[in-house]
Amino acid sequence: MRVLLLLALALGCFAQEPFFPVSVWYGGGKARAPMLESNPRAKKEAWRADLRKIKSLGFNTVRCWIDWASGEPAEGKYNFETLDVILELAEAEGLHVFVQVYMDSAPEWVGRKYPDSLFVSSNGQAIRPESSPGYCRDHPGVRGADVAFYRNLATRAGRSKAFLGWDLWSEPHVINWATPTYISNPEFCFCNHTMARFRTWLRARYGTLDALNQAWYRRFQSWEEIEPNRLSTILSFTDYIDWKAFIVDKLGEDLRERYVSVKTGAPHAIATSHAAGVGLFASPHYWEGQSDDWTMAAQVDLYGTSFYPKHSAFVDRDPMWRAALLDFTRSFGFASGRNGFVVGELQAGFGTIAVNVSPEVTPKDLRIWTWSALSRGAKGIHYYAFYPMSTGYESGGFGMIHLDGTLTERSREAGRTASLVDRNQGLFLAARPPRAEVAVIYNPLSHFVGGRQRQAAYGGPQGEVAGIERDSLLGIYKAFFPKNLPVDFVHLEHVTLDGLRQYKLVYLPYPLMLPSRAGGLLRAYVEQGGRLVAEARPGWNDERGRAAAIIPGQALHELFGARESAIETAPQGRTRIVFDAGFTVPARWFKETLEPLDARARVVGRFEDGSAAAVESSFGRGRSLLVGSYLSAAYQSTPTPDAARWFLSLLDWAGVKPPLSVEGEVEARWLDSGAERLLFVFNHGRESQQVRLKWNDGTRWSATDLESGATAGMDFALTGREVRILRMRGAPK
Repeated sequence: MRVLLLLALALGCFAQEPFFPVSVWYGGGKARAPMLESNPRAKKEAWRADLRKIKSLGFNTVRCWIDWASGEPAEGKYNFETLDVILELAEAEGLHVFVQVYMDSAPEWVGRKYPDSLFVSSNGQAIRPESSPGYCRDHPGVRGADVAFYRNLATRAGRSKAFLGWDLWSEPHVINWATPTYISNPEFCFCNHTMARFRTWLRARYGTLDALNQAWYRRFQSWEEIEPNRLSTILSFTDYIDWKAFIVDKLGEDLRERYVSVKTGAPHAIATSHAAGVGLFASPHYWEGQSDDWTMAAQVDLYGTSFYPKHSAFVDRDPMWRAALLDFTRSFGFASGRNGFVVGELQAGFGTIAVNVSPEVTPKDLRIWTWSALSRGAKGIHYYAFYPMSTGYESGGFGMIHLDGTLTERSREAGRTASLVDRNQGLFLAARPPRAEVAVIYNPLSHFVGGRQRQAAYGGPQGEVAGIERDSLLGIYKAFFPKNLPVDFVHLEHVTLDGLRQYKLVYLPYPLMLPSRAGGLLRAYVEQGGRLVAEARPGWNDERGRAAAIIPGQALHELFGARESAIETAPQGRTRIVFDAGFTVPARWFKETLEPLDARARVVGRFEDGSAAAVESSFGRGRSLLVGSYLSAAYQSTPTPDAARWFLSLLDWAGVKPPLSVEGEVEARWLDSGAERLLFVFNHGRESQQVRLKWNDGTRWSATDLESGATAGMDFALTGREVRILRMRGAPK
């Protein structure tokens, strides 16, 4: 129990009792977030019936919301009546309450009082909010009102025994929930207040105006002359990289300020936030102003993601895509000793965007999606939403039940899972993912080759490789996915040498731009015994867009024992590498010819014309492999059996042995919870699979089925589209 209490304190929960929320979004009646129904007290009994229905299904929490416009209709006049009613009802009905805060839906008095607080696009055009996206938080008046709202809301909510915690910011961007269709290529925010904050950030980054001028190749005479980058030029694009780095830091600081604000009024309530699309699928170029997951996770008790595998139209994400998203989320959720992650929004029903309607969301979908998140160590699941959307272009979609209140089988299935988790609170709260021996480097700088030119509206000279950054991360994950091997994504700007040391194999995909710290970090990792695989042109540019004199840059040619001797774009962006081991592996984009530099290095792969395409070398106690094209991206788009075998051969090369042997076409994931282990086995196919499992860690395990409690073996049949959860207790052999 002491361990659980310490965990609760670390999570920011009620100190007297840790809690694992499994909720549905319900804001009172049939209002869709972030809207609220009027006259809540008159509807209290109807809402009570809804909460009783939610509890009867098996959920322990409801996730309601409040928008700034409704909560403070006049300056300093707070109206939290809807929240009051839900808290009162939840307390009476034995439910907890999680509160989503929407500041993007801002009251009109803010704009009247601060007319210079409008968001401004890169073309200088201000946008007037229409419910969203509110007003720029960089305006000191808006910031002060924002902080005051959070503090007052926390004081009010903190009085209730039912209140559990917050989501302080849903899917953070500079602007949310509004697309100015009348502006071509919008980008935010370029108002005077954001520019002033940017200049303050630049002062801290460069110290002197001379240093900034040298970095940007400019001739500013005062800090007040500086504005964010708007152009793509043939010269330096350091200004653009700095602008996007500022956006990342600014969003992190804004989230932290909100976190501090609510902790003053409700110090023991857990404070979370969640991304719309994690960095695996997002780009720092996004016009809305894109956040960084590792930066945001450091600001709150738990950070997480939205999870919509069938969002709209013909979207139906496959098991690998879903697994990659969740493992990416797990990676930042548990990085640096953090305590996990939350699924802030888990799709509860078919999706809609206008006439685009997704494939059906079935009870088995909800079962597999939920257990997939739980198998990665999620510390909260919040289904979106109880009722379908009642208005807007998503109307009719995303509901767990029907809009007339009729329950569905998927609501019952989700409720059964919620009830099971609730009965095993301690087990899931203490559960932690296993230690991985394989890491894939996540490097947001990879998006910045060429600056704005890379993202030109007309495609630009690199438009043909749109999405190669994402594909490069997904390809290596896809190759290892069938082996049921724990794989971590590590953020190159946040990882330390101690953090890298745990991995036997580190894979560096699409490494064209590397931060200056990367060279020394990777050299030390390999020198101390690590195994590193890097794709073409590592460190070609640094974080200021400056080219290296020798490629690989940052003295990495010494680590790899090779340098680039020639480079060209392969015909139609496709080539192949023939490895000495007999594998012919497709590759994308570059054909980089390599030259070994000393006797430590040897050519182990060639392009079809015979030129050197891959060089293996020793460095200190470790080894490296440099490959002159992009194999991971190619495997994502055009996987082949030879490529699969080559990727798996890297595990043997690095001495990585999967902890679990699996027979049968299934996915297996596990968590350690004290002396126990939770094993999750997924059959994503439609046909039954005979499954045989064997642990390779020298431990004798006994197992019971978590759902039935029956004794279970490691050899069983698993029907199609099903998951089995085994609770295991072990003893050394």
